[in-house]
Amino acid sequence: MSYETITVDVADRLAVITVDRPEARNALNRQVLADLRVALAALADDDQVGVVAVTGAGERAFVAGADITQLQHYTAQTGLDAEMQRLFDDVEAFEKPTIAAVNGFALGGGCELAMSCDIRIAVDTARFGLPETNLSVLPGAGGTQRLARLVGTGRAMELILTGRFLEADEARSAGLVTSVVAPENLLAETRTVTDRILAKGPLAVRLAKLVIRTGMDADQRTGQVVERLAQSLLYTTDDKREGAAAFLEKRTPDFRGR
Repeated sequence: MSYETITVDVADRLAVITVDRPEARNALNRQVLADLRVALAALADDDQVGVVAVTGAGERAFVAGADITQLQHYTAQTGLDAEMQRLFDDVEAFEKPTIAAVNGFALGGGCELAMSCDIRIAVDTARFGLPETNLSVLPGAGGTQRLARLVGTGRAMELILTGRFLEADEARSAGLVTSVVAPENLLAETRTVTDRILAKGPLAVRLAKLVIRTGMDADQRTGQVVERLAQSLLYTTDDKREGAAAFLEKRTPDFRGR
């Protein structure tokens, strides 16, 4: 399948989506959002894909925010439609694990896209920020909520109200980024993390992601009930029996996803 603003490459069960608008620092316009939505739907149904990574074309930007040429025409109805917020909700709820391979500036909508992924790996030259208040708007694609959950309310307040950028190391210290690597090692690290995930029981990975995400929107007791039910289901699977047998027999498990 071909797209106008992104490319999709699949190898060894890892799909890499690259936002490909380097002339605009990979800014998110409506066509990018439409292409991402179609690509995610296709990858969700592709049994040859186990993990999806998102990155940006070129060396300067992952995604440097929304396209300001479109922003100037937005209305109250645009805000209520919340197209970008709804797409990033879909990224967050995507059944397969997702990785943001942040190769440069991740600002505004780019930072929000990265936060909607499960894991964030950044190059040491990456910078993160939600500078929307400079334009007298706010981070409206989940940024006000996801940033506070990742780094705490106080730090999220400071970053959003001032529009200050975070260097990669500070982003890691704050909990926004999982790991920081040299630019030449970004895809290799993404591959390493992918292989670690793919070696695990696929049903356990899928349900673990579901339980964690569900628990973030509930009180701890409710989250633990969901956890208990998911564990009960996993106890009935062939993969659980295979995992236990492989451990006792000191061999690599052969998980089948059932």
